[in-house]
Amino acid sequence: MNRLFAFLAVILLSITLHAQESTRAPRDPRPLGDRIWFGGGVGLSFGTVTAIQIDPLVGYKVDQEGKFSVGLGGSYWYYQDNRFSPSINFTGYGYRTFTRYRFIPQLYAHAEFLHLNVERFIGTTDAIARLWVPHLLVGGGYAQPLGGNSSIYLQVLWEVMQDPNSVYRGQGPILSGGIGIGF
Repeated sequence: MNRLFAFLAVILLSITLHAQESTRAPRDPRPLGDRIWFGGGVGLSFGTVTAIQIDPLVGYKVDQEGKFSVGLGGSYWYYQDNRFSPSINFTGYGYRTFTRYRFIPQLYAHAEFLHLNVERFIGTTDAIARLWVPHLLVGGGYAQPLGGNSSIYLQVLWEVMQDPNSVYRGQGPILSGGIGIGF
């Protein structure tokens, strides 16, 4: 009886292992360099109003066709407006996670969670404090190839979360653009 039990256990274990092996996804044949892409945007404005924005991105093409991507990025903002006395100064920094889906090579849908650490005036204490503010941006964009692996893109996003401390609160569409390498 013990031998029969051991024999059945070995058979069942081998069937289970074989079933797990056959359900594994096939290995992606693309080299890592073909799956990763880099991009981001830089905004510069100098004068009475000085604005600097740096938004690097790194993405990963999930599917072999390169239509679906996920990624991470950082964000740094500096803003100074000398039209007021005292002048208005603002800095913000944070991170983003995003996903993109290309309908055609030039047109894509985009959604991202942006978490910014910003300076905000706290009315109850009459002080300025740094807060982590969540933003949920959704929309789409257009990418124009420049040659090789590079492209220039323009996107239109809406901030749908509308946190009371959002840097986009009450704004209409957010226009942004940049350069992508491998995108």
